[in-house]
Order: sequence, then structure tokens, then C-alpha cells
Amino acid sequence: MRHLICAICVLAIPSLSVQAENEGERQTVQKMSGAENGLQYLLYLPENYKPTESWPFVLFLHGSGERGTKIESVKKHGPPKLVAAGRQFPFILASPQCPRDKRWDSEQLGELIRQVEEKYSVDKDRIYVTGLSMGGAGTWALVASDPDRFAAIAPVCGRGNPASAKSFAHKPAWVFHGARDRVVPLRESQRMVDAMKASGGNPKFTIYPEAGHDSWTAAYSNPKFYDWLLGQKRK
Repeated sequence: MRHLICAICVLAIPSLSVQAENEGERQTVQKMSGAENGLQYLLYLPENYKPTESWPFVLFLHGSGERGTKIESVKKHGPPKLVAAGRQFPFILASPQCPRDKRWDSEQLGELIRQVEEKYSVDKDRIYVTGLSMGGAGTWALVASDPDRFAAIAPVCGRGNPASAKSFAHKPAWVFHGARDRVVPLRESQRMVDAMKASGGNPKFTIYPEAGHDSWTAAYSNPKFYDWLLGQKRK
């Protein structure tokens, strides 16, 4: 079975499907009527996916530059980029696309997760969220909105609200940032890490000394990151 990447919208209503073969990927684009408030997203299923087994689920949130309606833009960075290049992962991966001029909405993302859980065999004790830049901010906001849902988080160069950290302080977290980031300064991640620690947490924090805003290439290319992520389980 080849990699399965599909773009589908959040609302579970009748749809029109268009299928295309592209460089060994099977890609299905579904446009759902009345989906103005929904999200389209890329869905990747492991090569050996079986609905009779439970699978870890990773939600990836892109940055501001990938917003819009062209779903192919979501493959520009992070795990969906690696999948498009032929990388295989042992987890279900959903990569939604934020509408143009909008920011990530936690309630909407929660609904997306719920629908993926309904459609696919998700291990509810192994749900993870990660994202870069605007998606890093979305990661902080999403875990703050529903801390009990996730087994671990991995925000990359994102801003967060330190006052919210108490609610998820003990959640396994691996935070990444570039020391020379002029778009989202390093202090933004440092504030969140410090706030988690102040509330008794013990987040991992990787700072790339020579990296600017692009700390995500190194973060998502690190095999140890995925080993760590999949090793976390909701308590």
C-alpha cells in the first residue's frame, strides 16, 4: 500500500471527490458543500495501517505563510513535506490548512480531531500536536484549551500565554527555537518553558544557536524527536 494523503474538510456532509495520482502519492481532494466554517486538511495513513489496530495520531499546524486555499502549500514544511518526499511514519498525520488572514482556532481544531477519531482507528491515549511559528502558537493555545486530550506537545518557534501554562505544566513537551530568530524572538518560547517549570513541569527545550526563524527544518528532521513523541502516552 502506498502512502495515503488526503485533503478533506471538517464538516461531515456529502462531498464531491476528485482523485489524482502524483509522484507515487495517492491524493484525494474532497470539497464539501456548506464547508465555509470547515477546514481542509492533508491526511496521511501509515503504509501498514489497519483499522483493527489503534494508531498514534499527530496533528501538525503550519505557519502563516501556508494559509489560503491551495492545500499543496501545507507540504512546504514539517512532517507533510517529509511525507511528500517519501518519508514513512508509524502514525496518522493530519495537517489542516488555516484560511487566509485567519489564525488557528482551537475549537475548530478540536472538532477536526474528533472527526478523525470517528473516521480512523486513533489511539486516544497517544494524540499529539505540533506546529511551527503561527502553528507553534496554535499548539500552545490548543493544549491550553483542552490539556487532557493530548499525550504530548511540540511547539516550534511559537508564542504562547505564560498565564495558561499552569493548566498543562506537567504535559510532556519538547520546545524548539532558533537563537537568532527575529520574527518570533527566542524569549517567547523561553517564557513558556519558564512558566511550565514554575508550575512544576519539566519541558525539554532545544535552542539552535545559529538558526533564525527556521528552527523547524532541524526539529522535524531529527529522528529522536519522533522517538520521543511516540514514547509519550496520556496518563
